Amino acid sequence: MRLRHIEVFNAIMLTGSVSAAARLINITQPAVSRTLQHAEIQLGFALFQRAKGRLTPTTEALTLFPHIERLFAQLDEVQRLATSLRGGQVAGELRIVSVLALSYDILPRALARFKKKHPDIVVSVEALHSPQIASSLMLQEADVGFVFSTLSHPSLTHEPLAECAMVCVVPKGLLPARKLRQGQLSLADLVEVPVINLDARDPVGTRLSQACREAGVGLNSYVTVQTYHAALAMAHHGLGVALVDACTAVSADRSKVEVLALEPAIHVPVQALRLADKPGSVLVRAITEEMQQAIRQAL
Repeated sequence: MRLRHIEVFNAIMLTGSVSAAARLINITQPAVSRTLQHAEIQLGFALFQRAKGRLTPTTEALTLFPHIERLFAQLDEVQRLATSLRGGQVAGELRIVSVLALSYDILPRALARFKKKHPDIVVSVEALHSPQIASSLMLQEADVGFVFSTLSHPSLTHEPLAECAMVCVVPKGLLPARKLRQGQLSLADLVEVPVINLDARDPVGTRLSQACREAGVGLNSYVTVQTYHAALAMAHHGLGVALVDACTAVSADRSKVEVLALEPAIHVPVQALRLADKPGSVLVRAITEEMQQAIRQAL
């Protein structure tokens, strides 16, 4: 299939008719019909059944469509990259992408110090998941990213900043005082209480699941969440013990919860990411150093 064939096929699949497809891609209806006919001749099979003016996708078309959708997603990425390259980076601008957990307390601390030294720099911050951060950097939509985990990608430079230990955020009144006085909880201590668990696909959640398997412990996961601050909010409302990184726990309301160490210790690395073949700027180096300092002070 040629690119024009693919474009017309995709438009018909999205709209359900030749006339709507023509309007979507801004060509005439006869042009859509001719292009579709050429595509079917080239392929050697029909893409749509025609009945009473309506087009119904064939089995072959339905099989092709998911692959066409992925192709258009890749074309969108190419367009985004071209736009980024055409526009260039505004002088005096720093574009940061960060996991949500670091953007609540640690990154604001770092930015407060950064802005005192670089008051004229325009800073943009976007909170994303780790895979999206990697994609944003590779598309040159950001200058630096801050993530948890040992995320590895050949196109990115990875700089370790610190290691955060996972902690237990316990709603007040949930555990007896004698447990709290110990200053730490084991995974076994959590078996009998509701736990706000992290999604196992998350880097921190993956480490926690592995630790539970190694300890032979099955936690009572009352609620599973995808962000650490969602877990913290659940703990604030007394729904269960939140297992989060120490950076997130900095934001804990100590009038509502206790923060205790977790045993065995589960360490979560914090990394700065940037594009490997792009020299690190003075601004990237400056905010990276401030992030490292902010983490040390917070912990």
